[in-house]
Amino acid sequence: MSAPAGEAVRPGQDEQRKVVQRGLWFEEFEEGVVYLHRPGRTVTEADNVLFTTLTMNAQALHLDAAWSSTQHFGQRLVNSMFTLSTLVGLSVTQLTLGTIVGNLGFTEVSFPKPLFHGDTLYAESVCVQKRESRSRPGEGIVTLEHIGRNQHGDIVARALRNTLVYKSPEARA
Repeated sequence: MSAPAGEAVRPGQDEQRKVVQRGLWFEEFEEGVVYLHRPGRTVTEADNVLFTTLTMNAQALHLDAAWSSTQHFGQRLVNSMFTLSTLVGLSVTQLTLGTIVGNLGFTEVSFPKPLFHGDTLYAESVCVQKRESRSRPGEGIVTLEHIGRNQHGDIVARALRNTLVYKSPEARA
């Protein structure tokens, strides 16, 4: 076996055990387990303004510092869709990288507290339920509850998501 382009082959390298980063196969998910995703992500003003303008969201609560300072929270809020996207994104490498067929949908999304510029978002996911797909052999449905907390431990986002996940190659054989 040769090394990928740009990588040198060391003597004995072919015999070494190799681990490729991936998400979990369907049978590796365990109901009730809490998966902690690290590191967190500190949200900047640039993140919020870019995401907000890219998505055509003209909400002054995200863009107008002067006006936002006169509103309930006294400052601009991070776009909640950025918070949700980042929350799910933080889970990908640990849970679904290369093992997901696709998202089936979100059944619940809430934002109990706001996220502000300079806050760090930490994510955790709970496997709420899993079952084999009745219509797609070799795949299963995993329901995940994603929870986002700021650096103080306050819950700033929560989402219940159904995903379609591959079974391992051995389980599909």
